[in-house]
Amino acid sequence: MLSIIAPLVIALHPASQLAPPNPDWNCDEPETQREMNWCASRDFAIADTALNEQWDCTKAFMKARDESFVDNPYARDTRPGFFDTLLEAQRAWLSYRDAHCRGEGYVARGGSLEPLLVSTCKTALTNVRTEQLRALAETP
Repeated sequence: MLSIIAPLVIALHPASQLAPPNPDWNCDEPETQREMNWCASRDFAIADTALNEQWDCTKAFMKARDESFVDNPYARDTRPGFFDTLLEAQRAWLSYRDAHCRGEGYVARGGSLEPLLVSTCKTALTNVRTEQLRALAETP
């Protein structure tokens, strides 16, 4: 279902409407490294916004689970709640994503390709995490 929705979300997303620094740039067929870097950065901004929107939904779902679990006899343990666990995992995931993608960029460390590699990596991992968060919010 994401494959049907994703193009629509991207087309409607404010970051996709940003004018590139050069009016001749085309993210459908970028030609220069600067153009590719800008397009990859824009793609990451779109993915990051989608992640944050899904985060809000999943966060609310986990907070509601915490509230409904209070009266559960199995809730009498000392482990963190649903939301606290989610928050810990998200913070760890963000650190992982950023460090991992920085390392991916080091393949071209200091070169003009480095920003493209980092942005592309971050976009891919962010899209996967968005789906993971969506799945968590759909868990019965």
